[in-house]
Amino acid sequence: MTPKVSIIIPFYNDPYIDQAVMSALYQTYPNIEIIVVDDGSTLHQHLLAPFQSRIHYLGKANGGTASALNYGMRMASGKYVAWLSSDDRFSPDKIARQVDYMERTNAQISHTDYDLMNENGVITAMAASAKYASAKAFISELRHGCPVNGCTIMMTRDLIQSIGWFNESLPYTHDYDLWIRIILSGIDFHFINERLTIYRQHPQMGTVKHFDTIVKEATHVSQLYAGRMNALVASLPG
Repeated sequence: MTPKVSIIIPFYNDPYIDQAVMSALYQTYPNIEIIVVDDGSTLHQHLLAPFQSRIHYLGKANGGTASALNYGMRMASGKYVAWLSSDDRFSPDKIARQVDYMERTNAQISHTDYDLMNENGVITAMAASAKYASAKAFISELRHGCPVNGCTIMMTRDLIQSIGWFNESLPYTHDYDLWIRIILSGIDFHFINERLTIYRQHPQMGTVKHFDTIVKEATHVSQLYAGRMNALVASLPG
């Protein structure tokens, strides 16, 4: 039997939410559950009405993306959890390809390549993920910033439960913080060189509106783990 995958979609006033949900519903993989976590939205909830019978819709007070992800992942029943932002899309075989890889390799977490699209859904770049020649090169880069697109991630629910949930005190870099904690715990962070997510760049996205704050927060996170990360990189061969 194929393992269940829980797709968590945090939602806050996003006009693209229906496109994200449709991309999750149209997966070729048969055993999924879709959990939409409404993080206190006041707009665009009507776009979810056509999907109500096919998704789990959870409402909560506004607390930020980390709190919405944590809430959804705590409620998830799948062996694996995947995060889909409400303005992005999964390719139809995203879940199938990633589960196949993780089951074959016994990976606890993996991320993939992705394409870029604009506010109109037009592809603007393909294979946009940074590529690294070795695990050491990837981990070395992680000391200075986050090279991982969170919506390409799939991980076992057991992993995030054991490592600890997203840090809700970090509004924008909760993912960066978690990836570092996973690396420092000795878990292999697998990369699948396939374009399985479409990441939307648009004027209203958080990384555009809050860029300066994000840079400061990322610097804080990297400094917090600098000593341990430097020691880890120095210990790796190559």
